[in-house]
Amino acid sequence: MRSALLTQRLVVMLTTLLLASPAAATLLIIRDAESGDALSDAVIEVHVSGEAGRPGVDDDIIQRDAAFHPHVTAVPVNSRIRFPNQDNTRHHVYSFSPAKVFDLNLFLRDTPPPVTFDQAGVVVLGCNIHDHMQAFIVVSDAAHVGVTQEEGSWRLPDLPAGAHRLRVWHPRLDDSHQQWQEFSLSDQSQQEILLTLTASPPPPSEPSALQQRFRDATQ
Repeated sequence: MRSALLTQRLVVMLTTLLLASPAAATLLIIRDAESGDALSDAVIEVHVSGEAGRPGVDDDIIQRDAAFHPHVTAVPVNSRIRFPNQDNTRHHVYSFSPAKVFDLNLFLRDTPPPVTFDQAGVVVLGCNIHDHMQAFIVVSDAAHVGVTQEEGSWRLPDLPAGAHRLRVWHPRLDDSHQQWQEFSLSDQSQQEILLTLTASPPPPSEPSALQQRFRDATQ
């Protein structure tokens, strides 16, 4: 049944390449069901029984041309992320997300100390100076996590035989940015999963609720 006009259908096509060994290399492909185009910036978690999450890493989210790069980042729990500013204007990066609340005061070329993300969840980033700036950090405790690129795919390392818990997240899966789609990844040759996405929001004409909350808290 088709959703309202303000939603899209997303097809997640899971193609499993079976090997002669007990493990299987898995290619995950995400496409927009309406246009058939590949969809980037989808985060995929695979939870494997008996396997712990990966160690934390060091990463950067760069501010350039009044935008965050990359738009979506996925990292293990206890990762440290820096926020270098490559613009000639100041930025004020913050988040009020439950997984990580932080505030990097106005800065230009002096990169603030890295922020440690020690709790799994989705962190929504904003800039108190530029209302249109937004990005997402998915902090994961899964055995494997990745982000689809422009071709809409992500290749997993070899997995043990059997079924595994799989979760998919996308910035437009719901308006709160906290919803995941869960299902099982098995050793079938192909699986298709439908996700309903919210419509792309128009450019904000006034501060978002999150930005207004920040401004009220810092006044």
